[in-house]
Amino acid sequence: MLAPGHRRLVLPLLSALLAGSVLAGVAIGAVPISPWDSLRLFAWRLHLTGRPGGVSVATTVILFQLRLPRVLLAAVVGAGLATAGTVFQALFRNAMADPAIIGVSSGAALGAIVVILTGAGAAAGGLGVSAAAFITALATAILVYRLARLGPAIQVATLLLAGVAVAAIISALMSLVMTFSGQEIRSIYFWLLGGLGNASWRSLESSAPFVLAGAAFAVWSAADLNLTALGEERAGQLGLEVERFKRRMLAVGTLMTAAAVSASGVIGFVGLMTPHILRLAVGADHRKLLPASILGGASLMVLADLAARSVLPPVEIPVGVVTALLGGPFFLYLLRRERRSAGARA
Repeated sequence: MLAPGHRRLVLPLLSALLAGSVLAGVAIGAVPISPWDSLRLFAWRLHLTGRPGGVSVATTVILFQLRLPRVLLAAVVGAGLATAGTVFQALFRNAMADPAIIGVSSGAALGAIVVILTGAGAAAGGLGVSAAAFITALATAILVYRLARLGPAIQVATLLLAGVAVAAIISALMSLVMTFSGQEIRSIYFWLLGGLGNASWRSLESSAPFVLAGAAFAVWSAADLNLTALGEERAGQLGLEVERFKRRMLAVGTLMTAAAVSASGVIGFVGLMTPHILRLAVGADHRKLLPASILGGASLMVLADLAARSVLPPVEIPVGVVTALLGGPFFLYLLRRERRSAGARA
C-alpha cells in the first residue's frame, strides 16, 4: 500500500492515464491521426475554435464516427465492470468476486445468442441483441436472488452458490444452442469472446446512462460499503439495514454489469483485477477505492481494446481475449495466495 502522501496522487494520475488512453485510442489505427490534430478537432466540435485547416473530411469522419464512440464505449464498459466488481467484492467480502459471480454475464450471453439465431437483432432500432442481453441479465439476477433467499435474509455463501449453479446451467444451454446454430456460430462465437467492433453512438447512448448512474450511486454508498467489511452483524449494530442494503447494491452491480455486457459482449476479469490492484494503492476505503476503480477500469479497457486492434493488424483480436490473457494468470495468483493464507491459518 502506498504512503498516505502518495495516495493523494493516485486519482490525478489515473485521470491523466485515462485522458492519455483516450487520446491514444483515437489516434492509433489503420489511418493514424496525430494527437495535435485530434485535439484541434475536439476543440472545433466544442465550438472553442474554427474548423482546423489541413485536416481532411475523411479524418474527421474516422475520428468522430468510428474511433471516438468506440473509445468512449470501451471506457464506459471498463468503468461499469470495475465498479460492479468493487461492489460485489465488498458485498461478498471476497477479493476474488467479480460481476460474473452471480451469473449476470452468462445470462446476458444467452439472451444475445437467442436473438441472433432468431434474426431479431434488428429490433428496437438495431439494438435487439443489446436489449435481449440486458433483459436476460436482469432476469438471471432476479432468479439467483430468489433461489438464494432463505426466509427473510440472504446469506452471502448461499447467494454465491446459487450464482455458480445458475451460471453453469446457462453455459450448458448456450452450448446446446450453439450446436444447432449453423452459419450463425461465427457471429455468436465472436460475441461471446467480447469485442467493441460494432461500437456506435447509439450503443453508447443505450449503456452509458445505466453505468454512470450505477457508478454514482455506488460512490454515494461508499461509507455503507465500508461497514459491510466489518461483517453483517457489526454493520447492523452500527445502524445499517443490511438486507435492504444488500438488495440495493446487488441491483446496482447487476445493472452496471448488464449494461456493459449488452454493449460489448462477455468480457471477463476487468471487475476482478481493477479493484484488487487499486486496493493495494489506495487502501480498502471505498470512498477512495470506487473513484479509483472507475478511472482505472475505464483506462484498462481502452488500452486493452487498443491492443486488440493494433497488435496483429489487420486482424482484430477480441478484447475479451486480451483481458483473459491478463486476468487468467492474475486469478491464479490470487487463488494461490488464498491457499497459502488458508494453510497459514490452519
